[in-house]
Amino acid sequence: MPRNAIDSSRRFRRRTVRILVDYMGPDGVRCDYATTLGAGGLFIETEEPLRADALVKLRFRLSDEADLHEIQGRVVWGRRLEEGGRPHAPGMGIQFTDSVGCSALARELEDFSA
Repeated sequence: MPRNAIDSSRRFRRRTVRILVDYMGPDGVRCDYATTLGAGGLFIETEEPLRADALVKLRFRLSDEADLHEIQGRVVWGRRLEEGGRPHAPGMGIQFTDSVGCSALARELEDFSA
């Protein structure tokens, strides 16, 4: 299935966001923007995506007044700007691996959209 097609098998609804995410990967701390977010993971826009299966620790807030979320995750896929011959945002898809952190985020996302 093409990446831009709607994947109805997703367990969690995704939202378009623009939130700053600090994350620790194998090469140190980075700070980039997430542009989509769900209780199961997020997309981080970056010109230097980490390799697939890299483990990361992420920190972010949904808003200035919101709780700080600290969640562990794993890079599921990455893409660079030049891949595929058509323009798209470079970055990486992160799947959260921390069930406690996911639950807290899911609750806040429900409250946030209400």
